[in-house]
Amino acid sequence: MHLGLSFATFLLVSAVPIAESPLSIEQLLSQGWEIAGYASGYDNRTSLILFRHAGTNELVQCGVLYDATRNPHTIINCYALR
Repeated sequence: MHLGLSFATFLLVSAVPIAESPLSIEQLLSQGWEIAGYASGYDNRTSLILFRHAGTNELVQCGVLYDATRNPHTIINCYALR
């Protein structure tokens, strides 16, 4: 019985999709994405950049944060808007 549970657990874990590598602004620009919009935060430390790509029915938004107290100082979080 223990072997059966171990095998079932293995099958469940192996069926979970592997996480994609995080998007970066450099990747988006090299793949032909264009900047569709830009907004700066009220504190001049945060910015939002919106990207579009011809023939793609989605947008990608990147949040950029500059924080002098962190290392690395620039933190970028990009995600698709579907």
